[in-house]
Amino acid sequence: MTPMEFSELQYGMFVHFGLFSQLGRGEWTMNREQISPEEMRRFAPEFQPEKFDADALCRLAVDGGMRYIVFTTMHHEGFRMYDTKLSDFKITEHFRRDLVREVVDAARRCGLKIGLYHSLNNWYDQPDAVRALEDKAAYQAFIENTFARLKELVTLFNPIDVLWYDGWWPFNSEGWQAERMNRELRQIQPGLLFNGRNCLPGDFGTPEQHLTAPAPWRPWEACVTLNEHWGYHAGDHLWKSPEEVISMLLTCGAGRGNLLLNVGPRGDGSIPEESVNVVRAVGRWLRQGGREAITDCEPMPLHPILRKPEDRGDWDHHGTFTVSGNDLFLTMKFFPGPRYVLTGLKATVRSVTALGDLPLKFTQNGGKVTVELPESLVQETAPVLKFVCDRRPAIYRTGGMTVPKCEHPRYDPIQPDIRYE
Repeated sequence: MTPMEFSELQYGMFVHFGLFSQLGRGEWTMNREQISPEEMRRFAPEFQPEKFDADALCRLAVDGGMRYIVFTTMHHEGFRMYDTKLSDFKITEHFRRDLVREVVDAARRCGLKIGLYHSLNNWYDQPDAVRALEDKAAYQAFIENTFARLKELVTLFNPIDVLWYDGWWPFNSEGWQAERMNRELRQIQPGLLFNGRNCLPGDFGTPEQHLTAPAPWRPWEACVTLNEHWGYHAGDHLWKSPEEVISMLLTCGAGRGNLLLNVGPRGDGSIPEESVNVVRAVGRWLRQGGREAITDCEPMPLHPILRKPEDRGDWDHHGTFTVSGNDLFLTMKFFPGPRYVLTGLKATVRSVTALGDLPLKFTQNGGKVTVELPESLVQETAPVLKFVCDRRPAIYRTGGMTVPKCEHPRYDPIQPDIRYE
C-alpha cells in the first residue's frame, strides 16, 4: 500500500485495549496515579478479557463503513497484548490468548487493512526513559530494548500495512535513532507505512483530536476519540453523536484525509454499546449516500470579505456542502420540512437524489432550486442530497437579499470573528 492508497481508505477504527482497560480509569492511569511497575504487575492476572471477539470487532468496523483497523499492541504502561519472547508482562502469561494475532487474522478475513499501534516509550520496562535521559549507559540499553521489541513485532506479524508509533517522549528523531529505526523495520517489511511519531515526518500526518489537514497537503489521518478517553473509563459518558462523527467525516473528506475513530473495550473485552450504536449509525449513513459525499472532494473556498476568483462555496443553515466533479452534496444536519431551497447556484441541475438512489422532484428558476422532500427522510440520520449539475457547481450568496452589481463585501466588511463552514 502506498501513502496515496492509504489516503483513499477514508475511515478506520482505532482500538485502545490493554491492562489499563481492566482498571477502567483511562489509558494514562499508571502515570497519573503513579502506580509502580510492581503494582501494575499485580493487576495482570485479573485481566481476563473473555468477551473480546476479534471477528465481531472487525465485522463492526466493516458494518460501520471502515476500511482499516489500528490495534494497540503495547500502550505506555508496557503491557504486551501479544506473545512476545522478550517479556513476561504480557497477555499470554495469564490469559493465554494472543489478542494481536486474533485481530490481525480477523482483519484479513474481513478484508480490512491492518495497522499496529506500539508505544516507543513505556513506564514498565527498565531502564525506562527517565533513566535513559539521565545516564548514557541506560540510554543505550533503552534504545536496544526498543529496537528489539519493534523488530520482533514486525517479524511476528508479517505482513501488516501500518506501524503506528506513539509514546515519543522524551526524544527527538536523533534520540530515537528514527532513520535507522524505519530503515531496519523496512528491511523486514519493505511495504510498511509509518506515521510520524518517532519524530520523522512519516508517510502520513496524524493530527490528534483535531481535523487539520497538513499545509502543504500530504496524506493525513485525524485520530479522534468517541468520548473523552482513548482507553475505557467507566465514568466517561460524553459520547459523540452519529451526527458529530458524520461532520468529522465531511471535514476530513473535504481535506482529502482519513478519520481514525477510536473505541475502547471494557476490561472484559466487550465494546460499550454507545460505541457500537454510533459506529453502526454512521455506517448506515455511508451506505445511503454519505460515501459519495466524502469521496474525491474538491475545495469549496469561501472568502467572507471580498469575492475571489476561486470562490465557489457557501455555508448553509440546514447542513454542509461538499463537491466532487459536477456533483454537489448537501448533508442535512437539520431537516427543513417538506422542501429544501438552494439559492445562488451557478449551474443547471440535471437530477436530485437522496439516500444514494431515491429520485426527488425539483424545480429550478435561475440560481434557485426547490426540492420536494419525502416525510420519510425525517427518520434518517443526516440524509445526503446529491445534485447532479451540468458543470462544476458553485454557490454565491451575500449578506443582502440580492447580489450587488458593484464591488462589495460578501458577508463582512472587515476581517470577521466568525468561522464560516
